[in-house]
Amino acid sequence: MGLRTDQLDFDLDPTLVAASPVEPRDAARLLVVTLPAIDDDDGRECGFEHRQIRDLPDLIHGGDRLVLNETRVVPARITCRRMDTGGHLDGLLAEAVGDGRWWAMLRKSRRLQPGHELRVIGHQGQDTALRLVVEDLDSEGRVLVVLKSDLDESGSGAAPRRDLVSTLWQEAGLVPLPPYIRHARRDRGLPETDPHDPDWYQTTFAATNDPTASVAAPTAGLHLTDGIRQRLTERGVEEIRVSLEVGAGTFKPVEVEELDAHPMHEERCLVTPAAVSALRRCEDARKRGEGRLVAVGTTSVRTLESMPDLDRLPPAIDGRHQWRTDLLIQPGYEFRRVDAMLTNFHLPRSTLLALVAAMVGLERMRDCYAVAIAERYRFFSYGDAMFIRRSGS
Repeated sequence: MGLRTDQLDFDLDPTLVAASPVEPRDAARLLVVTLPAIDDDDGRECGFEHRQIRDLPDLIHGGDRLVLNETRVVPARITCRRMDTGGHLDGLLAEAVGDGRWWAMLRKSRRLQPGHELRVIGHQGQDTALRLVVEDLDSEGRVLVVLKSDLDESGSGAAPRRDLVSTLWQEAGLVPLPPYIRHARRDRGLPETDPHDPDWYQTTFAATNDPTASVAAPTAGLHLTDGIRQRLTERGVEEIRVSLEVGAGTFKPVEVEELDAHPMHEERCLVTPAAVSALRRCEDARKRGEGRLVAVGTTSVRTLESMPDLDRLPPAIDGRHQWRTDLLIQPGYEFRRVDAMLTNFHLPRSTLLALVAAMVGLERMRDCYAVAIAERYRFFSYGDAMFIRRSGS
């Protein structure tokens, strides 16, 4: 029998849901979890230390490789108005499918049909020249939309699609904060949006030329400052960058009784030839027992663990090897590449929590979360973090 969803459940005081990050980023708390060595792992308890993110360079050694997901979060939360009825809808442009098309998750979308048009509302509540035309709907309630502009029919000539997308983000797009952050703020009498969110909800190392467009941040990476990364480099830690396009399904609760029955979301992964070369050096070093592969966040873990053998990667397109993954990592999974992980505290009944349980063991995961709750660590995207490592490494 596979993992039951209720085995990933836990009770959380709502006041522990972080409504904003600590400042500076490296002041967040860090629960260090030390597992027994692999050859001495007989189910014994793990060890705990309470530190801060700024202590991370003391935990990652020269010769280790640090893997970061450099994907960039786009302002994919939008508000629209139906052009036939005037009704307002809001939601998320959740998954880009190319050529100005997205699968959107919109509230009050049940009565939409192919051909319906939605006027995009700007930041100040004004109509923009942009429209989303409904092309299809799927069984999950998602709506396939294509971006168009009134200028296309005005005689001014159609704008290039990439320019329309940039205009959409600039004039109308909002930071796609997870609902639990907005709920936490509302429950505490705070505005649902904060002017600092565009900076807070983006890693300091997000690549401006990265072709991925994520609608959720790789949250463990939010903690890292330029200063921490510089200290790690000075210690001889090599930084390797990968990209995984984080979709809204990352945080989707598991709603089935058995985790194996959960329809796992699919995400796009990309790596450069330079990153592949670095990973090849890392594999050679690990075979000699030298250095660890340390993943920052569950998205980096899924990228590394779903990556084909390095000599069997698909040919690079526009300078990057690409593949899509629906890998579900849960207890019983044998990690092929990742030795240690920095990760935030995740939602109950989520595939992210299942991944943590796969790395530490189900009972130990419960112990880790019990300690974090008792010590009042801050949870979820703007919360504190946990560093998981093996004894002796």
